[in-house]
Amino acid sequence: MGLNGLNHYTIKPVDLEATKDFYVDVLGLEIGYRPPLGFAGYWLYCGGQPTVHLIGPRERDAHIPRVKGGTGQLDHIAFACTGLAEMRERLARHRVEHEERVIPRDRQTQIFLHDPDGVAVELNYPPEETTA
Repeated sequence: MGLNGLNHYTIKPVDLEATKDFYVDVLGLEIGYRPPLGFAGYWLYCGGQPTVHLIGPRERDAHIPRVKGGTGQLDHIAFACTGLAEMRERLARHRVEHEERVIPRDRQTQIFLHDPDGVAVELNYPPEETTA
């Protein structure tokens, strides 16, 4: 029995709605079914799979402050993507700061940005979408 892929990652954002808006409006994930868990939150779907879970305030976590920045040992989360031109437009429209680079070996385009809580996100686009 081995690992077969990433199921999801979970964020406890400082501002639940702003973080949801970032992943939905900027990155294009979709809000999907979430079981009634007794606290606020969202399950955001990528390719039909619940990939990003956002957890709102929970009574059991009330003593733990929610602060922006610093993600401990987590460096970044990466997505395989298509639609590079559309993403460039979204980032410009939402005025999201980002870095873009082309990997010389295979001409894959990578975009690096941060969500509202400082979690680094990497978007990887296939070489056929690279224009520069």
